[in-house]
Amino acid sequence: QVQLVESGGGLVQPGGSLRLSCAASGFTFRTNPMTWHRQAPGKEREFVARITSAGDSPSYTDSVKGRFTISRDNVKNTVYLQMNSLKPEDKDVYYCRAVLGFNDYWGQGTQVTVSS
Repeated sequence: QVQLVESGGGLVQPGGSLRLSCAASGFTFRTNPMTWHRQAPGKEREFVARITSAGDSPSYTDSVKGRFTISRDNVKNTVYLQMNSLKPEDKDVYYCRAVLGFNDYWGQGTQVTVSS
């Protein structure tokens, strides 16, 4: 049974940092690319970052480039999203995602709030 469990969200002031984690189980994590997405109320879920199975060649949506870093630990079966210089517009629910064949798996999400 595939499970993705996000953690690390919370309330932070503008300019602050958070590190999100997504613990994966139920599939061969080390062979799968992983992505982070986010969604604001009433808006479509949007792509944030992607990392290959080997942990190289990360890619990011333009709005987070230079501020967010995606990484992974294939021993701990965990993907991370380090978020620095947070802005109020980064306030969203953040989700990790795994695409396994024709199946699409999402975690339950973790709330990030950026406010003074």
